[in-house]
Amino acid sequence: MADKKVMLTEDGYNKLVEKLNYLKSVRRIEVAERLKAAIALGDLSENSEYDDAKNEQAFLEGEIQDLEVKIRNSDIIKAGSSDVVQMGSKVSVVDLEFAEDGPETFMIVGSTEADPDEGKISNESPLGQALLGQKVGAVVDVHAPAGIIKYEIKEILS
Repeated sequence: MADKKVMLTEDGYNKLVEKLNYLKSVRRIEVAERLKAAIALGDLSENSEYDDAKNEQAFLEGEIQDLEVKIRNSDIIKAGSSDVVQMGSKVSVVDLEFAEDGPETFMIVGSTEADPDEGKISNESPLGQALLGQKVGAVVDVHAPAGIIKYEIKEILS
Protein backbone atom coordinates (compact mmCIF):
# COMPACT_ATOMS: atom_id res chain seq x y z
CA MET A 1 0.00 0.00 0.00
CA ALA A 2 1.39 3.38 -1.00
CA ASP A 3 1.85 5.93 1.75
CA LYS A 4 -0.28 9.07 1.57
CA LYS A 5 1.44 12.19 0.23
CA VAL A 6 2.09 14.75 2.96
CA MET A 7 1.59 18.35 1.86
CA LEU A 8 4.01 20.71 3.65
CA THR A 9 5.22 24.24 3.27
CA GLU A 10 8.98 24.63 3.14
CA ASP A 11 8.93 25.91 6.73
CA GLY A 12 6.83 22.95 7.87
CA TYR A 13 9.19 20.52 6.12
CA ASN A 14 12.21 22.12 7.79
CA LYS A 15 10.54 21.85 11.21
CA LEU A 16 9.88 18.12 10.69
CA VAL A 17 13.50 17.53 9.64
CA GLU A 18 14.73 19.51 12.66
CA LYS A 19 12.51 17.52 15.02
CA LEU A 20 13.66 14.22 13.48
CA ASN A 21 17.32 15.21 13.90
CA TYR A 22 16.69 16.17 17.53
CA LEU A 23 14.93 12.88 18.30
CA LYS A 24 17.73 10.87 16.67
CA SER A 25 20.70 12.79 18.03
CA VAL A 26 19.52 13.88 21.50
CA ARG A 27 16.43 11.98 22.67
CA ARG A 28 17.70 8.55 21.56
CA ILE A 29 20.85 9.04 23.60
CA GLU A 30 18.90 10.24 26.65
CA VAL A 31 16.55 7.25 26.50
CA ALA A 32 19.45 4.82 25.99
CA GLU A 33 21.21 6.25 29.06
CA ARG A 34 18.00 5.95 31.07
CA LEU A 35 17.63 2.34 29.94
CA LYS A 36 21.24 1.56 30.82
CA ALA A 37 20.78 3.05 34.30
CA ALA A 38 17.58 1.00 34.83
CA ILE A 39 19.35 -2.22 33.80
CA ALA A 40 22.11 -1.47 36.30
CA LEU A 41 19.52 -1.56 39.09
CA GLY A 42 19.29 -5.33 38.70
CA ASP A 43 16.25 -7.66 38.64
CA LEU A 44 14.40 -6.64 35.48
CA SER A 45 11.24 -8.61 36.31
CA GLU A 46 10.20 -6.14 39.01
CA ASN A 47 11.97 -3.03 37.77
CA SER A 48 9.48 -0.26 36.95
CA GLU A 49 12.30 2.06 35.86
CA TYR A 50 13.28 -0.50 33.20
CA ASP A 51 9.67 -0.92 32.05
CA ASP A 52 9.21 2.86 31.79
CA ALA A 53 12.45 3.28 29.86
CA LYS A 54 11.52 0.46 27.44
CA ASN A 55 8.08 2.01 26.86
CA GLU A 56 9.64 5.43 26.25
CA GLN A 57 12.12 3.88 23.83
CA ALA A 58 9.32 2.16 21.89
CA PHE A 59 7.29 5.39 21.73
CA LEU A 60 10.35 7.36 20.57
CA GLU A 61 11.19 4.86 17.82
CA GLY A 62 7.58 4.96 16.63
CA GLU A 63 7.68 8.74 16.49
CA ILE A 64 10.97 8.63 14.55
CA GLN A 65 9.49 6.19 12.04
CA ASP A 66 6.39 8.35 11.64
CA LEU A 67 8.49 11.46 10.94
CA GLU A 68 10.70 9.58 8.47
CA VAL A 69 7.62 8.42 6.52
CA LYS A 70 6.16 11.94 6.49
CA ILE A 71 9.45 13.43 5.27
CA ARG A 72 9.93 10.72 2.64
CA ASN A 73 6.38 11.21 1.31
CA SER A 74 6.30 15.00 1.51
CA ASP A 75 5.38 17.36 -1.28
CA ILE A 76 6.59 20.90 -0.72
CA ILE A 77 3.88 23.42 -1.53
CA LYS A 78 4.82 26.82 -2.80
CA ALA A 79 2.19 29.43 -3.37
CA GLY A 80 3.09 31.92 -6.01
CA SER A 81 1.28 35.14 -6.53
CA SER A 82 -2.12 34.12 -7.75
CA ASP A 83 -5.60 35.49 -7.94
CA VAL A 84 -6.95 32.08 -6.89
CA VAL A 85 -6.66 30.50 -3.42
CA GLN A 86 -4.30 27.53 -3.52
CA MET A 87 -2.22 25.42 -1.15
CA GLY A 88 0.18 27.73 0.67
CA SER A 89 -1.97 30.83 0.10
CA LYS A 90 -2.62 33.30 2.91
CA VAL A 91 -6.22 34.40 2.69
CA SER A 92 -8.01 37.24 4.45
CA VAL A 93 -11.71 36.46 4.99
CA VAL A 94 -14.66 38.02 6.79
CA ASP A 95 -17.41 36.05 8.51
CA LEU A 96 -20.46 37.76 7.00
CA GLU A 97 -22.59 37.19 10.10
CA PHE A 98 -20.00 38.79 12.39
CA ALA A 99 -18.38 41.21 9.93
CA GLU A 100 -17.87 43.80 12.67
CA ASP A 101 -15.22 41.49 14.18
CA GLY A 102 -13.02 42.31 11.18
CA PRO A 103 -11.13 40.07 8.82
CA GLU A 104 -9.27 36.91 9.79
CA THR A 105 -6.22 35.63 7.94
CA PHE A 106 -5.55 31.96 7.32
CA MET A 107 -2.83 30.05 5.54
CA ILE A 108 -3.94 26.92 3.66
CA VAL A 109 -1.57 24.05 4.53
CA GLY A 110 -1.59 20.26 4.61
CA SER A 111 -3.17 18.44 7.54
CA THR A 112 0.24 17.60 9.09
CA GLU A 113 1.10 21.26 9.46
CA ALA A 114 -2.34 22.60 10.41
CA ASP A 115 -2.43 24.70 13.58
CA PRO A 116 -5.52 26.89 13.96
CA ASP A 117 -3.91 28.83 16.83
CA GLU A 118 -1.26 30.02 14.34
CA GLY A 119 -3.83 30.67 11.61
CA LYS A 120 -2.80 27.58 9.61
CA ILE A 121 -5.80 25.57 8.44
CA SER A 122 -5.80 22.25 6.63
CA ASN A 123 -6.80 21.96 3.01
CA GLU A 124 -8.97 19.06 4.24
CA SER A 125 -10.90 21.20 6.76
CA PRO A 126 -14.34 22.52 5.78
CA LEU A 127 -13.03 26.10 5.55
CA GLY A 128 -9.89 25.05 3.68
CA GLN A 129 -11.91 23.04 1.16
CA ALA A 130 -14.36 25.92 0.64
CA LEU A 131 -11.60 28.47 0.04
CA LEU A 132 -9.46 26.48 -2.41
CA GLY A 133 -9.92 27.61 -6.01
CA GLN A 134 -11.85 30.76 -5.06
CA LYS A 135 -11.07 34.38 -5.98
CA VAL A 136 -11.22 37.68 -4.10
CA GLY A 137 -14.82 38.75 -3.56
CA ALA A 138 -16.18 35.19 -3.58
CA VAL A 139 -18.59 34.20 -0.82
CA VAL A 140 -18.15 30.62 0.35
CA ASP A 141 -20.43 28.45 2.46
CA VAL A 142 -18.64 26.47 5.16
CA HIS A 143 -20.52 23.54 6.63
CA ALA A 144 -19.64 23.59 10.33
CA PRO A 145 -21.19 21.77 13.30
CA ALA A 146 -22.98 25.02 14.23
CA GLY A 147 -24.49 25.28 10.75
CA ILE A 148 -23.49 27.01 7.53
CA ILE A 149 -21.11 29.94 7.93
CA LYS A 150 -20.64 32.39 5.06
CA TYR A 151 -17.21 33.92 4.49
CA GLU A 152 -16.22 36.54 1.95
CA ILE A 153 -12.67 36.45 0.59
CA LYS A 154 -11.22 39.95 0.99
CA GLU A 155 -7.62 39.39 -0.09
CA ILE A 156 -5.22 36.70 -1.23
CA LEU A 157 -1.90 37.65 0.32
CA SER A 158 0.34 35.09 -1.34
